[in-house]
Amino acid sequence: MQRKQRKNMGIVIGIDVGISTTKIVGLRDGRVVSPIRITAADQVTSLYGAFGKYLHDNKISLQDVEQVMLTGVGAAYINEPVYGIPTKKVDEFVADGLGARFESGLDKAIVVSMGTGTSFVQCDGDNIRHIGGLGIGGGTLQGLARVMLNTRDWKQIQSLAMKGDISNINLRIGDISTHPLPGLPMEATASLFSKAQYNAKQEDIALGIIVMVLQTIGSAAILAALNSGIKDFVLIGNLTLVPQCKEIYPMLEKLYGVHFHIPKYSEFCTAIGAALSANAI
Repeated sequence: MQRKQRKNMGIVIGIDVGISTTKIVGLRDGRVVSPIRITAADQVTSLYGAFGKYLHDNKISLQDVEQVMLTGVGAAYINEPVYGIPTKKVDEFVADGLGARFESGLDKAIVVSMGTGTSFVQCDGDNIRHIGGLGIGGGTLQGLARVMLNTRDWKQIQSLAMKGDISNINLRIGDISTHPLPGLPMEATASLFSKAQYNAKQEDIALGIIVMVLQTIGSAAILAALNSGIKDFVLIGNLTLVPQCKEIYPMLEKLYGVHFHIPKYSEFCTAIGAALSANAI
């Protein structure tokens, strides 16, 4: 499948302005240049802070920037050219699809964007469309950690989870049956959090929260693909960096005969897609 090529030599900047973080990448000659992420108190501060840091760190002058492409929920707060540079907005779901397609090399897949919540975008060549979403994501993980662990610090949550034992939290098929059920191995989850006790260890709770969020997203993605013939899922967004992804999604692959892909720049795919969309606008 042929892609449109830009003849201009300037760099195109893609910026994904999210609820909590802003991600920014440059695209030059079809290559991704030094993606970064910035967290700030509000979206406008985050965007301009990320833009300034990106130019400084990469020794890029304003004159080198050909176009700025904005996407994400925070893009609605920006109604003027960024530093006088031609600036356009891109539909976030289109950016998800373009970025995931570019990074994975797959033309037909469902993109699972795991941010504060989760969205599903179906890609079939140039046909990119939003097919649904799930109110579970990184925001759920942090919210439950605040309530159950009295923390929202990701490093602390992850440190606890690395020492947790999921068999103390989740009910598995092996807990309720002496033999595997049709299509369900003994280690498959029968019920999330069903074995949790009043005195459950923080380490086990932390792992249980992470597993619940990641497994629910994976199962919902597979259900979203029913009757589509699609067996490939491209995971993008901040949650792809969670180490437990490397355990949970291979198990789902084996169970359902599908493939989950996590691209190199998975957390920056939406910003990459925004930059790529400059070809079509």
